[in-house]
Amino acid sequence: MVRSKRKQKCQAHKKSPQRTQSTQRKKSSTRSLVISLVLPLKFIVLLDLRLLESAYEACLMYELRLRRLNVEHQKPLPIFYKDVILDCGYRLDIVVENQVIVEIKSVSGIAPIHEAQLLSYLKMSDYKRGLLINFNVTMLKDGLRRMRL
Repeated sequence: MVRSKRKQKCQAHKKSPQRTQSTQRKKSSTRSLVISLVLPLKFIVLLDLRLLESAYEACLMYELRLRRLNVEHQKPLPIFYKDVILDCGYRLDIVVENQVIVEIKSVSGIAPIHEAQLLSYLKMSDYKRGLLINFNVTMLKDGLRRMRL
C-alpha cells in the first residue's frame, strides 16, 4: 500500500500541469530563440561571398538587432584562477538574449578544436547553450552545431 501511494505521488508530480507548462514554455522559448538565430543566417549565406569571420559577425549582429534581440558583441570572458580574475583575451563572438553563445567561423570545415573552443566557453561561463556557425558552406545546415551543457 505504501509503495502504491509513493508511486502515485511520483506519477502525479511528473504529470503536474504546472511543471508540464513550464517545460513547454522553456522548450518553446528555446526553439523561437534558435529560429531567430538561424533565419538571418539564410540571408547572409545567400551572399555567397566567402567573407572573413568579422564580416559575417557584423552582418549577423545587424540582423539580430533588426529583430530586436538583446545581443552582446565580443563579450570578454575572464578566467578565475586562485581567487584572481585574469583577462586572457577570451572573447565570446555574440551572446544572444543572455542565453546563447554564438561562435562564428568561416573555415573549410568545423574541426574538433572549434567544438572544443565553444565547449570551453560554455564551461567557463554561466551559459548553458551554444551555437557554432560556419559560414563557409554551401548548405547552411552543414555549418551549424548546437551544444548544450
